[in-house]
Amino acid sequence: MNTKEKLLSLFENSRGTYISGEEIAERLGCSRAAVWKAVNALRGEGHSISAVTNKGYCLDPASDVLSQAGVEKYLGSLAGKITLDVRKSVDSTNNVLRELAAKNAPEGTVSIAGMQTGGKGRLGRSFFSPQDSGLYMSILLRPEMSALDAVRITTAAAVAVAETVEDISGKKAAIKWVNDVRIGGKKICGILTEASFSLENGGLEYAVVGIGVNAYEPEGGFPEEIRDIAGAVFTEHREDLRCRLAGGIITRFMELYRDLSSEDMLKAYRSRLEWKDEQIRVIRGTEEFECTLIDVDDAYALKVRLNDGSEQLVSSGEITIRRKK
Repeated sequence: MNTKEKLLSLFENSRGTYISGEEIAERLGCSRAAVWKAVNALRGEGHSISAVTNKGYCLDPASDVLSQAGVEKYLGSLAGKITLDVRKSVDSTNNVLRELAAKNAPEGTVSIAGMQTGGKGRLGRSFFSPQDSGLYMSILLRPEMSALDAVRITTAAAVAVAETVEDISGKKAAIKWVNDVRIGGKKICGILTEASFSLENGGLEYAVVGIGVNAYEPEGGFPEEIRDIAGAVFTEHREDLRCRLAGGIITRFMELYRDLSSEDMLKAYRSRLEWKDEQIRVIRGTEEFECTLIDVDDAYALKVRLNDGSEQLVSSGEITIRRKK
């Protein structure tokens, strides 16, 4: 780490506490001038750092800037085992990881950004990813599983997001099959899993699970076209929220990923499944039909009851479901 990165790590682990420039220089093994230069560089990246004569420097406890040091302190036992690539802006965190995967980046590499210029959603849609109001990240995996089982990666991500958001906000989160996390009937998170397949064995070479969370409502509100469906975890800024979300989601996801067939994960998903026993509309290409949402089966396929009383399993893919109004 360079001086700036070391200083930010020191600040992140001492939020709200003043540290003298002399002590910082001694702890980092650098000059006072280097400390001053690093402080100004961090301020230029958006970190709120106070300076008081005879007291030193202090990182504002309310600061909410994404950084490697900020996320790492919430990773617990995973700290040092997860490779973090944190940037202010990227085109797409999924794209960043696909490039790193091609260079043999290890499982557990995570791309995090405060803004995406080309965020991806399902079915070729874009994902609204404005500056400083959301958390956009992707996790690189190298699982030994078939393509058919890859849906479990997406469901694990949905559970991880829902549980983390609930822990931090105290609000109840629901999961709209298969990959949207919602609060109060509005979407606060979208998940997109992309994969590279091996023609040799029919399995996955790697998978990239992309997670976009609306931490706050963006300045000026959501665009008109999504205003009725998009929501946020909070309306006002909270202390270190996005780093807490990132660390919590990564930690919980990696726990679930160790056993994607876990009954506990299935139970957690089912308990949050939205629109149970309600009428929905399934859209599959040019085909549309109405049915009642029953549950998901053990493989996370959607169980529905048609109007004639028969039951059917709906698999993920080029399918959209909507609540019947």
